[in-house]
Amino acid sequence: MALVVICGQPCSGKSTAATCLAEALRDSESNPTVRIIDETLFHLDRNQSYVNMPAEKNLRGVLRSEVDRSTSKDNIVIVDSLNSIKGYRYELWCLARAAGVRYCVVYCDVEESDCRKWNEERRNKDESSSYNENIFEDLVRRFEKPDSRNRWDSPLFELHPSRDGIDKTAPAMLDAVSYLTKKVDSRTKDVKVLQPTIATQSARPSQANSLYELDRATQEVMTAIVAAQAQAFGGPLNGISLGPGLPVINVRSSVGLPELRRLRRTFIKLTGQTSLSGAPPPTDAESAKRMFVDYLNRELGV
Repeated sequence: MALVVICGQPCSGKSTAATCLAEALRDSESNPTVRIIDETLFHLDRNQSYVNMPAEKNLRGVLRSEVDRSTSKDNIVIVDSLNSIKGYRYELWCLARAAGVRYCVVYCDVEESDCRKWNEERRNKDESSSYNENIFEDLVRRFEKPDSRNRWDSPLFELHPSRDGIDKTAPAMLDAVSYLTKKVDSRTKDVKVLQPTIATQSARPSQANSLYELDRATQEVMTAIVAAQAQAFGGPLNGISLGPGLPVINVRSSVGLPELRRLRRTFIKLTGQTSLSGAPPPTDAESAKRMFVDYLNRELGV
């Protein structure tokens, strides 16, 4: 359904906003499945995750991988993290586009002084939920504010926790819920569902699987023919059965292994050429065997 990116300075109320948004979505008429992805999901320490650039890069990679696995047209994923780098927000936008879902950014706009004050209050209550002073200053310095003119920051819903607090009835929260749950049809203009492009679409696994199944199935047919001819000791064959539902291989006289290999190579080549302009090669072994047996019966003149 959608991917929501929560963005803001450290200690700006992002987790509260994510929880509030999730509750508002669940209370809506559509009652979608909502999942929040954050550092606590992986039991990661806040300060250790931002102690240096390699640790921060690893954190972003872990979150991005989980977002990639979780984003679908059946749920709403909320990414509750700093998401302070515009390049990283662009990567998340690309994941939403590849999944063909809605996308938006919820920005907690809070002054640095208020963030610093809230961080100190957290430190007085619980050391683990606050940022180290040096880490906090570094994150504040490197924060890149979202800009609604960028497609990866649009649509942008702005909250002002220090001024208005965070509530399910806040105008920006209601606008976000409406955007994420509104039904879309051909006349809808104010809701954009991202569409995957050729560059973002993953190659269909069936294409790779079809080549594997084709190779395996034709090899099994060849093995069955060779085994049947060996058991006949050069005598006549009355047809070779591969199992129920499959045609009989009508081989009356002995066929050498080199000839079978040549026929197999030709069949695979012809099947690949056909798939370029028509339907893809068979994706299951039974269909591949049936096609190969029909080809052999024609080529062997039976």
